[in-house]
Amino acid sequence: MTTAAAPRPHIFTLAWPLLIELFLAVVAGVAGTALAARLSDTYGAAFAIANSISVTLFMLFRIVGSGIGVVITQNLGGGRRDMADKVALAMLGASTWLGAFTALLAFGGARWLLGLMHAPAEVLPLATPFLQALAAAMLFDAWNASMASVMRAHLRTRDTLAVLAAMHVSHLALAVPLMFGWGPLPALGLPGFAFALLISRVLGLVLHLMLWRRHLDIHPVASDWWKLRRAELAAVLHIGVPAAAENISWRLAFMASMAVAGMLGAQSLATLAYVHQVGGVVVMFSLATAFAVEIMVGHMIGAGELREAHGLVRGALGRGLVISGVISGCVALAGPWLLRCFTQDPLIIKNGAVLLWIAVLLELGRTFNLVVINALRAAGDARYPVLAGAASMALVMAGGSWLLGIYFGLGLVGLWIAYAADEWIRGLMMWRRWSVHAWVPHARATRRRLRAKDPAS
Repeated sequence: MTTAAAPRPHIFTLAWPLLIELFLAVVAGVAGTALAARLSDTYGAAFAIANSISVTLFMLFRIVGSGIGVVITQNLGGGRRDMADKVALAMLGASTWLGAFTALLAFGGARWLLGLMHAPAEVLPLATPFLQALAAAMLFDAWNASMASVMRAHLRTRDTLAVLAAMHVSHLALAVPLMFGWGPLPALGLPGFAFALLISRVLGLVLHLMLWRRHLDIHPVASDWWKLRRAELAAVLHIGVPAAAENISWRLAFMASMAVAGMLGAQSLATLAYVHQVGGVVVMFSLATAFAVEIMVGHMIGAGELREAHGLVRGALGRGLVISGVISGCVALAGPWLLRCFTQDPLIIKNGAVLLWIAVLLELGRTFNLVVINALRAAGDARYPVLAGAASMALVMAGGSWLLGIYFGLGLVGLWIAYAADEWIRGLMMWRRWSVHAWVPHARATRRRLRAKDPAS
């Protein structure tokens, strides 16, 4: 059954709530790192390495998570609201199984995973219980991520912003007393941060369920939470498996670079953690643009508006490069002052400030990747990014980190040079793919599939 597609807003209308969402996520990450660093730089390093592992494990969810928004936006753009709702409900069951598997892996394999990361001996006793405590929140994160993707695909970005704000505020409000103690509450340290995270994610799930019922008229039943519906998942996996492979490849390469930092010692690991938190301020602008582009391009592909999609991506990329360059330059200028929010160690501040200047070049290349890869994915061209980028991530990012950082003795500077080279190589490949219209056959195939499923066509 075909229904009229809703009128589409301007890309900025979608981007600003996404930008604030990402800003709040960055603030939460910065706050978590700062709270851990208040205990000591060793605690800060333990927070960084355990949190990075939890994020890496969550990449398993990208197997379906990357395809949810794309498939739903394509169906909505083509006027297939009935199919969009079926995909949304199918995602709940898939999220349950993947989220539960991720949580079990984090809890049972915490020490082994930290060993793979070459966690320093003084960090390991702190990071292990923290990673195990994070495991419980992973299942709820999987549910919240899938439900938020559905809301965004329906252009309800302000609603997802409200839920995310409630989660982060409640998390940080609970984290301080649970970590440091308050009244009768004992000081739990890093596990206290994880317990506060779990409570906030439960709140997020309750709010998402309310919004699904009120604004989308989607009412999950008990079986939706555990059944795997193959027909609905097939289209999602068509997009999600290549996208997950690309994300997992990047995360594994980044984890390899973190292992190199671990070989350099706890101080280098703490420096890496602090610089990444500060650099997250820059990334969120490119990410907000990329997510908004993905939503808009998905709707346009579903409606068969290929020329409009091409113009939108070109314009968004140009604006993204300007904004990324200006903001990364400002962050580099303010680097020494920003890093003092985490530590007073003069060597960490000095080294971190140098890395933030290299990050100006890095972020320009990253903008190509974020905006264009999301556009390719929304157009149905999901395999090229992982096939073209896997070699660069393995050789340039992971291998280059070791070669420059350890073999040539450049330390963290070598890691950041490898990051920048990888982003530019992949970014230019993605832009060439888009500019020569190699994505168009995939977009037309997506449009044909949507029309074939419509009995009224």
